[in-house]
Amino acid sequence: MVSFGLHSKPNHSFEIKEATVQDLQLAFQRNQLTSRQLVEFYTGEIRRLNPLLRAVIEVNPDALHQADKADRERKAKAPSSLAALHGIPILLKDNIATKDKMNTTAASLALLGSVVPLDADVVSKLRKAGAIILGKTSLSEWSHFRDDIAPSGWCARTGHLTTMPLSASNLMSVLPVVQESSRSHPDKTLPMCRTVADAAYVLDAIAGLDYHDKATIEASKYIPRGGYKQFLNIDGLKGKRLGLFRDQFSNFDQGSVFAKTFERHFSTLRQRGAVLAMTMKEKTKEYGQKHFLDAEATKGIGKKEKEAILKLAKMSRDGFEKLMREHKLDALLSPSSSTSFILARGQYPGIIVPAGYDTVGLPFGLCFGGLKGTEPTLIEIAYAFEQATKIRKPPSFKH
Repeated sequence: MVSFGLHSKPNHSFEIKEATVQDLQLAFQRNQLTSRQLVEFYTGEIRRLNPLLRAVIEVNPDALHQADKADRERKAKAPSSLAALHGIPILLKDNIATKDKMNTTAASLALLGSVVPLDADVVSKLRKAGAIILGKTSLSEWSHFRDDIAPSGWCARTGHLTTMPLSASNLMSVLPVVQESSRSHPDKTLPMCRTVADAAYVLDAIAGLDYHDKATIEASKYIPRGGYKQFLNIDGLKGKRLGLFRDQFSNFDQGSVFAKTFERHFSTLRQRGAVLAMTMKEKTKEYGQKHFLDAEATKGIGKKEKEAILKLAKMSRDGFEKLMREHKLDALLSPSSSTSFILARGQYPGIIVPAGYDTVGLPFGLCFGGLKGTEPTLIEIAYAFEQATKIRKPPSFKH
């Protein structure tokens, strides 16, 4: 275990493994930690665990150089060193383009050795924020997009990795409105972090205009002045109306770990000031599924495809949006990621937060979804829930 004593609290230890962005920045300020030490620790963990997990495809050969640059800037008290992500290592999926010494292959050998023309917009923003691009992570080849027959989790560059949905990853993630972060890379960009606060810091760095993507101009109106970290509110559940799909939560066997856990969470939400509407049936999940499938089966944009897109928009207005407005909901709750496809296809924001562990220790989550532009409200809700429950535990790995 790598730990550093905090000068103001001699009996307290600082452990890198579970440190948040705020913890790391405090350690930087107190000269207890350098970005070089941080990168060396994480690359050591990758060497130790990657033979088991196959999660990281490659480490950036320039990561230590970037770390040294961050340390120099911090020592010189450069204005850029005050940014929340300055000197913080970040991993990127292998389908996010980086114009550097790393590959961008979408987990396919077909693109190995190809050179991208420029950084994806999200990478440019992360670099500007002072983040260290540590490496590229594995994913299903071509994001499991080109071939439904290929097994999920198959990566041509690393082999088959243990596949699980985001809600079972023991992490939390923000699914922002799709155009808030640029589409000038081949996949939706979403932060995956240990805490809601860390995800808010990343979202602050990557949200904004991309002049290569005109759609971000319209979506930029949803980005709050002052960023997202201002909504990390410990009392963020007070007065919030939360809707639950009754069918989804009642499907669990009474007495099961899932049923007991969610009942405890409902009690916590009420105690923290939230109002739960538990009478809705799961009709929203059905409202656009056929049209989603029809749209995904198309090849190119023709008359039929345009009609499908218009029908999807109408179904969104008459389904999810109507449900949210009629019940005056701030967010819709669902177990794990059971409604995430609705949010993703309809371009609605959502946050998945760790909610518990099953009988064999597999994590499961709780998803808070909302209408476009409600990321601030969802962050308030998710942060307050996270702080009230403190569910997440450090993962353990058995070799």
